[in-house]
Amino acid sequence: MKIKKNKFDVIVNLLSLLCLVGTAVVLTTLWETIPAKIPGHYNATGTIDKVTDKNSLIVLLLVGWIIFIGISIVEKFPQIWNTGIQVTEQNKEKVYRILKNMIGTVKLLIASVFSYLTLQSTTGKNLSPLFLPVFLILLFGSIVFFIFQLIKEK
Repeated sequence: MKIKKNKFDVIVNLLSLLCLVGTAVVLTTLWETIPAKIPGHYNATGTIDKVTDKNSLIVLLLVGWIIFIGISIVEKFPQIWNTGIQVTEQNKEKVYRILKNMIGTVKLLIASVFSYLTLQSTTGKNLSPLFLPVFLILLFGSIVFFIFQLIKEK
């Protein structure tokens, strides 16, 4: 089944692409000014606990792109999604639309986080201590929101 794109899909995809393309442009533009050693890992409170070569920024950006592309591919095949509820002819379009919105939201959050981590690493500074809790609340909060919408469709 093909799910028609709506405004939400277009906006989420554009914002996700903007994050990743913008990060690539910034890295390319500022590459010579980025320190040779940058944060390679942060602990749960956002404190740098590993330093690495600046080439790891390329890997981080590539991982963001790979996840974006992978999610975009999965997004096109609703028949492989685990819906958690029985899909019938009556609820099929609504269930798949809810799940497509959830997948798009998660894709945007992941693209945003990879972009933020990449750009923040170029500064050599710690992350905000609120980074991890805010990210987890946004990620799991949005998933729970869409699961409740699915449950209503039972």
